[in-house]
Amino acid sequence: MINVEGQIAFLTGAAEGLGRAIARELGAAKMRLALFDVQGEKLQGVAAELQAQDVDVLPIVVDLADAGATQSAVDQALQHYGTPRILIHNAAVLREASFADVTFANWRREVDIILQAAFILSKAVWPGMVENHSGSIVYISSGSALQGFVKEAAYTPGKHGQEGLMKVLSLAGKEFNIAVNTATTGAPIDTPMSDSHYTEEMRQGIVDPSRLAPAMVFLAGIDADFATGQRFNAFQISEAMRVARQ
Repeated sequence: MINVEGQIAFLTGAAEGLGRAIARELGAAKMRLALFDVQGEKLQGVAAELQAQDVDVLPIVVDLADAGATQSAVDQALQHYGTPRILIHNAAVLREASFADVTFANWRREVDIILQAAFILSKAVWPGMVENHSGSIVYISSGSALQGFVKEAAYTPGKHGQEGLMKVLSLAGKEFNIAVNTATTGAPIDTPMSDSHYTEEMRQGIVDPSRLAPAMVFLAGIDADFATGQRFNAFQISEAMRVARQ
């Protein structure tokens, strides 16, 4: 395991929900953070909160559905900090709609935020991780990455695609000691997305996203010699860490 204090993390979808909880946890671990989100005011709020705690933060407002903007944003982060120890692609959009009602524009936006951005961000940090012979890439996954759901004609294919990209990059990165994994939440979490999409049954056992965030500090400290090509359960990792501290 690598000591992550002073190391760099790139995190998407950092303005609210799970992303905000992860940003706080990475900041508490004294990592330096490049935070990406389209919600500028909320992102600045997260950055200000962390900066008040002496965390080194670079907030970058970007629409990750836009390939050119995504490339410019990650280039800005690389110029400012250099190659990250970990890239966490958490950003996603879920708009439930029957297949008959899904527009191509909406389909593209969801898939591009989930999968296209994963490719562009990973491609950008890859050369530095290869040179360093070290690094960790994590895509936040879900149950939609393994099975189909009605009214998820874009979100589910996007999440399936992330799993496929992870498997390919884990093979490509193994000789360079780059860990590439996905992390499913492992529990229903209380976020703005869950508020709009969870049924009452799905909300049973719901937990605050802060309960899952410690897993990202753990994954920031691993490389391919520890694990790559895996689908981690963030809740289980975080709970194991909590018990170990007691």
